[in-house]
Amino acid sequence: MKRLLLALSLTLSSAALAPVPVLAGATDSDEERTARWNEIKKTIFNDRTVEANDSAVKIDAPARALDASLVPVGLTLADKDNVKGLYFIIDDNPSPYAAHFTFGPAADPAEIKLRVRVNNYTNVHAVVETKDGKLIESAKFVKASGGCSAPMGMSDEEAMKGMGDMRMKFSGDGQGGKPVEATLMVRHPNFSGMQMNQVTRDYTPARYIEKLDVMHGDQLVFQLAGDISIASNPVINFGIKPDGKGPVKVMASDNQGGRWEHSFALPSASN
Repeated sequence: MKRLLLALSLTLSSAALAPVPVLAGATDSDEERTARWNEIKKTIFNDRTVEANDSAVKIDAPARALDASLVPVGLTLADKDNVKGLYFIIDDNPSPYAAHFTFGPAADPAEIKLRVRVNNYTNVHAVVETKDGKLIESAKFVKASGGCSAPMGMSDEEAMKGMGDMRMKFSGDGQGGKPVEATLMVRHPNFSGMQMNQVTRDYTPARYIEKLDVMHGDQLVFQLAGDISIASNPVINFGIKPDGKGPVKVMASDNQGGRWEHSFALPSASN
């Protein structure tokens, strides 16, 4: 079987870890996949215990992806009031560590949706970190191939036009303290470093959003530490508690020093 080099990305705030060689392929056995997950767990969580419990977080993802570069994923948390953070890991991607959400007091973390790249037939894992420090994981098998190297179908220059532009849509008005559902769209190619420029035949250097902060007034909704596994032009669905004052402010930064900031009026907010 071919060897795939994992570049696991993680720091206290999203740093790259040393690559580790692992076996990967559509024909891998359950034992091989379990061994790989154990290695990934140790690299990301060190010696912390990760408990398997599918009821803690439900993963909604296609069994076979229609487009490996744009795979929709929904993560539903059973005990949202006890959640501190959420990791999403794609075992056989070149960088398995796809996303880490840290939730603040303005978050309603009942459900998170995002779109990711999947490079191989793989298990994906969602790991919930509870407020008392426990780690609980669920897994799902997804069939896909080539998502990290798939070209964008346009030139690099076209892909970067409007980079950093943002839009946000809201559902609900927050009346009665009910959460407001938000959809954030960020214009950014999230180049993986594995995509070939169809004109020059050179590989486009990696450029991806590595940090995203969402605030409601002076309260944190969530902070996202991301990597190349998040799809181009990221779209993230999440919930906001309408308890604070002021707009929803989004601050994004990428691995090449790009920084952008936009504000949006929350329907229930007093600005």
